[in-house]
Order: sequence, then structure tokens, then C-alpha cells
Amino acid sequence: MALPKLNTQTFELNVPSTDEKIKFRPFLVKEEKVLLQAQQSAKPEEMANALIQVIKNCTFDKLKADSLPSFDIEYIFLRIRSKSVGEKVDLMITCPDDNVTQVKHTVDLSKIEVEVDDDHNNTIKLTDTVSVVMSYPTVKTFQGANLTEMSADEIVNLTGRCIHQIIDGVETHERADIEEKDMNDFLENLTQGQFAEMQKFFTTMPRLKHVIKVTNPKTKKKGTVTLQGMQSFF
Repeated sequence: MALPKLNTQTFELNVPSTDEKIKFRPFLVKEEKVLLQAQQSAKPEEMANALIQVIKNCTFDKLKADSLPSFDIEYIFLRIRSKSVGEKVDLMITCPDDNVTQVKHTVDLSKIEVEVDDDHNNTIKLTDTVSVVMSYPTVKTFQGANLTEMSADEIVNLTGRCIHQIIDGVETHERADIEEKDMNDFLENLTQGQFAEMQKFFTTMPRLKHVIKVTNPKTKKKGTVTLQGMQSFF
């Protein structure tokens, strides 16, 4: 006699980058095992693969999770997590006035949204005739890179991975048709100002963001702490 299969409740969310409405379910024991195994491995690539696999499973294979922008992945996983193990999470927040005292704060994960900077633009005009169209990094784009200690070569290479098109007057160069050497030559011959404009794409791109108001119980001083990115909420 076959064992019963339990029905799982489904929910809806809107994918931030496309506003597409999709259905999802909470993760089950089998997905939790995937996440735990990846966490125990302490390997960034396995954690990225686990996130992709869980999102694919829980959205009924309706999304190509490995090609989604990283902020889509973070938002979708946060929504799945909130319906799986609870919408409220207790965080220890460090008071900004002394950077030492910690206070407990409860965050409602269902209220966390992706915010877009008003100055954000994925088309960067380098000259009167040359522009670059950027694509958003996926969870695998920066895999294995220490973003706080990258060398100059790594910064150039990672920037090149996120270029979608280079427009030169009426001619458009697709990233897939550009050799790595040619891409590196193009980037290395930019002025510092032009390269800084390209980096602005990354610093202003959409991200999970939530501002918390805190009061230091020792000094009674009030302040705010901004949580950004999925790792801030766990």
C-alpha cells in the first residue's frame, strides 16, 4: 500500500527584476538537507548550487534560477524561507553609537523588499558614441572571489563578465562574440572616470534592504542600522 503524500500550501510572489508573478511552496525536508549539506561543506560554490536547486524545486521549475540576478535569488529565497520556518527572525544588532553594545531586534522577513537606487542605470555612456550595457551578476558571477580583497585584474575580469553589449555608434558588439583578451584590452584602456562610472552600476544596483531603528540601552542614544543582502537576515 502506497504511503500518503501530503499537500503543501502554495504562495505567490513577484520576481523583482521582471515583476513576473510566480507560485512557490515552502522548502521541505529534502531541500533542507541540500541546504545543510552545502552549509557544512563551507564551499561557496556548493552553497550557490544549493540555493539554485532549492529555488528551482520550490518554484516548480518555472524559473531558470542559475541565470537570475543575485538580488532576485536573495529575495525569492527569503520569501521561501519565511514560509518554511517562520516570517519572524531575531537578530542581534550592534548599536551604531559605540559599535559594541548589541540589542535583540525581531525582523519580519515578509516585509523585506528589494530597493532600487534612483541613480541606478544599466546603460553607461562612456563617450558621445560609445556606451556599455550591463547585465546583473548572478549568484555564480562572483563565486570564489573575495570582494573585499580583489586584485586590480580580478576587478577588471569580474566587470567584464557583467557586460552585455558594447555599443559603438550604430554598431553593437554582443558579449558572447567578444574574446576575453579583447574585453580586457577594452576595459584596461578606459580612463579612471569611465571605469568608475561602470563600477557605479554595481554600487547602486537593486538589493535587499531594511532599515532598523535602535536605542542603545547603555547610552540611550538612538540610531539606525541598515541591513543589506540576504546574509544580513540570518
